[in-house]
Amino acid sequence: MTSREKLKTALAHEPGPAPFDIGGHVCSGMHAACVAALREYYGLDNHPVKVFEPMQMLGEIEEDLKEALGCDVEEVSGENTKFGFPKTGWKEWRMDNGLVVLVPSGFMTTTNAAGGHFLHPMGDTAAPPSALMPRDGYYFDPLSRQPDFDEDELDPRDNLEEYAPISQEALEYLAAAAKRAVASGRGVAGNFGGTALGDVAAVPGPALKHPRGIRDVEEWYVSTLTRQDFIHEVFQRQTDLAIENLGKIYDAVGDQIDVVYVCGADFGSQLSTLCSPETFIDLYMPYYQKVNNWIHGHTGWKTLKHSCGAVRSFIPLLIESGFDCLNPVQCSAAGMDPRGLKKDFGRDIVFWGGGVDTQRTLPFGTPEEVRREALERLSIFTEGGGYVFSAVHNIQANTPAENIAALVDAYKSFT
Repeated sequence: MTSREKLKTALAHEPGPAPFDIGGHVCSGMHAACVAALREYYGLDNHPVKVFEPMQMLGEIEEDLKEALGCDVEEVSGENTKFGFPKTGWKEWRMDNGLVVLVPSGFMTTTNAAGGHFLHPMGDTAAPPSALMPRDGYYFDPLSRQPDFDEDELDPRDNLEEYAPISQEALEYLAAAAKRAVASGRGVAGNFGGTALGDVAAVPGPALKHPRGIRDVEEWYVSTLTRQDFIHEVFQRQTDLAIENLGKIYDAVGDQIDVVYVCGADFGSQLSTLCSPETFIDLYMPYYQKVNNWIHGHTGWKTLKHSCGAVRSFIPLLIESGFDCLNPVQCSAAGMDPRGLKKDFGRDIVFWGGGVDTQRTLPFGTPEEVRREALERLSIFTEGGGYVFSAVHNIQANTPAENIAALVDAYKSFT
């Protein structure tokens, strides 16, 4: 099978070799430090790694490394970063650990008194910073810039400022990216934005110079209980615009896309869900169903929902919402036993991830422990098909290259 055939087979719940996803979407990549270490491990050309997603400092996996790893999935995403500047005009930037990476020209930082690095929206250092990497840190955490507001004057449009009709330029960018992705021979995952309802990475408005509305994460979660009418109106308007944009995107890329990343809002912590089933059914499900129904009714795409944490009790609701795939399958969270997940839900949803624990085993275990866990997860999740092999979320900074290589070797030996 080709890589794309492997992905299509998995998405169809048909038996076959599971595709291997590493870097195929925004929650299956690697920190730039890991990409650099792997390039050295495999004896590839030594040069600074491009950071295409600054919030998580995800590094670009170039074609030579993709070949070494055996990647089966290629991402198609928009031209801008989460901070509103385009992924162009690459320049060097030195992290506090000494690693030199390449960042877009709009990546503009200032330093605070503690030696941390502020990142500014749209590359404008005159605007208040929208994220902070602490000194000796590895990631940019969005900052709360919650403006004062009058409870009686809240306007849902303020929480929709970053959403707009897609431009012709953006459509042309996606069309060209989709064509390149298909030419790679890999399965193609689209990440078009605009459909992430309540994703707390987006709530603070990291691309906005002066965000309005409810922009503090804690205040947002409070609002899901105390301001549900407000949240409903935000979600309704966002969903309607998203579907309009998806129609234009489909006209541009067609069925070159195999699966689309719909939403990264997390519904689970390590121990439990973050809201009640009733809140999910009332506040989120109607809009997820609307998006999924439109996609399934007008395209050949499958849909992927990302949610970390202990979400076992929500899986039937995600299936009812119309999602085809669940990522990252955090097996270390409460109730997320892989055998039980596969037995109870494996016929109805594709598990995308769960291949090895990125909290403990991959960063802190031995290569043999990584190999053992990966082979066990493969034997469980591949039974009957409907599985995409990937680590549990992005591979974090300082994960040993030998352990990542052990994950790759385990997959290759299994298939």
